[in-house]
Amino acid sequence: MAHAPVLVPLLSVRQYSGEHAAHAHDHAQVLYALRGRMELEVAGRAAFVDTACGMVVPAGTTHGYLALPGARLLVIDAPAQAGVERVRRFAVAPAQLGWSASDDAVERLQQILQFRRVLVRRAIRPEQVARTVGAALHEPWPTARMAALCALSPQRFHARWLELTGQTPQAWLRALRLDAAQRLLARGQSLEAAALQLGYASASALGFALRRERGCGARALRRAAR
Repeated sequence: MAHAPVLVPLLSVRQYSGEHAAHAHDHAQVLYALRGRMELEVAGRAAFVDTACGMVVPAGTTHGYLALPGARLLVIDAPAQAGVERVRRFAVAPAQLGWSASDDAVERLQQILQFRRVLVRRAIRPEQVARTVGAALHEPWPTARMAALCALSPQRFHARWLELTGQTPQAWLRALRLDAAQRLLARGQSLEAAALQLGYASASALGFALRRERGCGARALRRAAR
């Protein structure tokens, strides 16, 4: 089906999920994530956009994507003009995460084209970090160790993880451990055994964390599972 040519910039906020095969448009696209992340292949090269970094995809450039459920992107379809004729990456400031589909597309496009260019950044794939950490929750996981999985400094990893997930690395780790604890206790495992598997110093430490963070105790979780 033929699409009407894009004669003026058109701004929209779109939800993405899953994989889309490589394709091309007759117009440029300027995009970044308001939430989540999208993996891209642009002209045969791997790329991504997230809440801190966006991309210009020129007209006629083949691109495909893979997005986890919940990814929400601001997209501007743009006609031919200066600034959108080449692939480039740009920095996204926190204020731009509040932009909406009702904003003036021409004004927003001109603002984006003035954003600072950025070099390709090391990718962080939260699902891969979660698999690695989740398989060894009994071990210590300081932020530096998680950062090493992504070949980043602890400070940079902390900032990037917060951008991507809305949580600090240690807050995310606590939630991951408590999710696992609730599952284990619901299956009838003892508090002592769960604490040992999940890296808590003692059963009382795990029990305290459950009450403080989740408002429930081990006994209630086991009782609910019966």
